[in-house]
Amino acid sequence: MHNNYYFLRQLSVELNNKIIGYSIVSCFSQEKDVLIMELNNGSNSFFIKANLSSGFLGLSFPASFHRARKNSIDLFNEVILKKVKAVNQFENERSFSIALEENYALVFKMHGNFANVLLTKDGRVNEIFRNHLQTDFEITYESLNRQIDFSKENFLKNDSQWRSIYFTFGKVVWDYLEERNFEKLTNESQWQLFNSTVGLLENPTYYLIQKEERLIFSLLPFEGIQAKWDDPIMALNEFTDRLIHDLAFYRTKHTALQQLRTKLKGGENYLKKNKDKYNELVNDRHNQLWADLIMANMHKIKTGQDKVVLSSFYDQSDVVIKLKRELTPQKNAEIFYRKAKNKQIEIDKLKEAISQKENEIIKLDHEIGLVEVAVDLKELKKMGLVLNIKNKSKSQPKNLPFHEFEFKGYKILVGRNAEANDKLTLKHAYKEDLWLHAKDVAGSHVLIKHQAGKQFPKEVIEYAASLAAYNSKRKNESLCPVAVTPKKYVRKRKGDPAGMVVVEREEVILVEPLSVNR
Repeated sequence: MHNNYYFLRQLSVELNNKIIGYSIVSCFSQEKDVLIMELNNGSNSFFIKANLSSGFLGLSFPASFHRARKNSIDLFNEVILKKVKAVNQFENERSFSIALEENYALVFKMHGNFANVLLTKDGRVNEIFRNHLQTDFEITYESLNRQIDFSKENFLKNDSQWRSIYFTFGKVVWDYLEERNFEKLTNESQWQLFNSTVGLLENPTYYLIQKEERLIFSLLPFEGIQAKWDDPIMALNEFTDRLIHDLAFYRTKHTALQQLRTKLKGGENYLKKNKDKYNELVNDRHNQLWADLIMANMHKIKTGQDKVVLSSFYDQSDVVIKLKRELTPQKNAEIFYRKAKNKQIEIDKLKEAISQKENEIIKLDHEIGLVEVAVDLKELKKMGLVLNIKNKSKSQPKNLPFHEFEFKGYKILVGRNAEANDKLTLKHAYKEDLWLHAKDVAGSHVLIKHQAGKQFPKEVIEYAASLAAYNSKRKNESLCPVAVTPKKYVRKRKGDPAGMVVVEREEVILVEPLSVNR
């Protein structure tokens, strides 16, 4: 109700008592939809802050205000040094005016998304604060005064249209009446409750009420009263401070929960996918079996065969094994043994990754619980340090062809696209830098910048390789082979498409694709 007519009429009276004889010494804005006005009587200043943004609409009266040196614009220059003659409330309207010398006035129109401050001269609008509301130039004082018939006769004959007839009440007043079973009372009892409510609105106490997760400013008593005042300016200042604090708290809490739940969902999906992959690999031992069968039946196999049919060790069923014609039986067995070994490495890595992800999910569940029961911003900020909830890092300059990361003191650069890969590798790399790329698929070029006199640490190489894997067509695989080589072994042939290079010497490592907030 801080923008309700019944409150504004009380506020207007209080302002009238305080600022008559004050002169407007400055009027400016340094933040979108926020107007600051300073008035002074030669010895004291009085500040009015009108916040007309969609996030919060309301007035407040700070004890002081320090204007920024930059990004600040002067407004309503015509009324600077004009004295206040009166503060007038428009009848049954969420608007009031500060009348000034020479027939100027500033009109505060507190109309939700259409809220504005208007400068008038001789009753006509000369200038407006929120310039997109061009129809405000057509407003007249007569249109801002509205009539309501509060007679008993009008009340009784319009019992189905009360909300439209008594449009000044607003939601809080109707909630107050509904809590007292207004609709179920007899006509006479309804009239008595209506009259007593109007009486409270016309001679109010100002309440700050906590209702579920909402802070409410009310001229009527509800359950959950946090504080109450007789002074409308003190009440409004306290409400504004508390509301802005609460808005920051609930916004931070919502963001933290959203981030944590997104991470939890991603972790659960990752866990399911890798458990399925793990079970598939554990149950598939054909490479080991084929290698053992070949070694046990060397005498039956000749070089040049493209396949062989052998009996299984377990049930004597036929096992068809495809061979490489150009290799000896022993070399074919070695290939299957190597595949089996690599598969076991993948199984071990998956097992480790699954265990790590399970621990992360337990931790995320705990963190979500902590945030859900947090009661204020201070508590959330303390938890932020424990939970390590990170803000997104500042975006890289758009003209650079790479994203930049840092790990254990090493700078790692990741190409943005195919054209950027060429620029990264050919223009931003030195021969001592380490170059990485996901094996046999399209993806980003990755560089680890060389540091004089130092060897590249294994964990840094694996981290960069994980970035290369994630920024490739293999990002959704559990393990990805990544080529690693000094940049001096990477060259580009004339006529090759963007991003394509020739690698003359490389090592290949298996890593898990890693997503990192940029």
